[in-house]
Amino acid sequence: MAKRRRGLAGRVLHGLLLAGIAWAALTLVTVLAFRWIDPPVTTFMLTDRVSALVAREKGYDFSHDWVDWDQISKHAAVAVIAAEDQKFPHHRGFDFKQIDKALADRERGRRVRGASTISQQVAKNIFLWRGQSWFRKGLEAGITVLIEASWSKQRILEVYLNIAEFGRGTYGVQAASQRFFHKDAAKLTRSEAALLAAVLPAPTQFKANAPSGYVKKRQAWIERQMRALGGTSYLAQLR
Repeated sequence: MAKRRRGLAGRVLHGLLLAGIAWAALTLVTVLAFRWIDPPVTTFMLTDRVSALVAREKGYDFSHDWVDWDQISKHAAVAVIAAEDQKFPHHRGFDFKQIDKALADRERGRRVRGASTISQQVAKNIFLWRGQSWFRKGLEAGITVLIEASWSKQRILEVYLNIAEFGRGTYGVQAASQRFFHKDAAKLTRSEAALLAAVLPAPTQFKANAPSGYVKKRQAWIERQMRALGGTSYLAQLR
């Protein structure tokens, strides 16, 4: 009986190892392919739609419309960098200073603001799931390294702008621009781009079409940061 149990455990572990290797290989191939191919969907989009369907959520309306880099207002690109990751052009996927600060805040019992870079958010949104765990963070780190090694910074930012959630069921800057401003993403003004970036920390709680006082303050702060970075000329640093 003990031998049989050990044999079964060995087969299970072997199966898990093979599944892990297969997942890693598939992820590697997919990351490389997405350097040129636009991701048609993300795990966040899929789980969002499934959960809305299962819950029979009334009023849920999914919207996602991919647009290429040259069809996106450069104000939108600068706005998300100013709001989410001001060292984006210079790091290799991780902002260790922000990570250290987040860990220190957690130890002191303070409210912890996310320290994820744009690259990490791309990795998480496309391949992983919502929630917090060290296991998921480890997978996210590995995928982030792959993305940074194989994509240009402009490509990372282009993908992020097309998959980020800007409101319930609203994914990508084109869908958000159409839904909230009734215009294409290419025509977003600096103020409109800053407003969209202002809701990114909690897109189902903050509303771009009905901004709270906090969101308006955050929008104004993002606009100031955009100017401090040098406006759209800041994008010349992307490689």
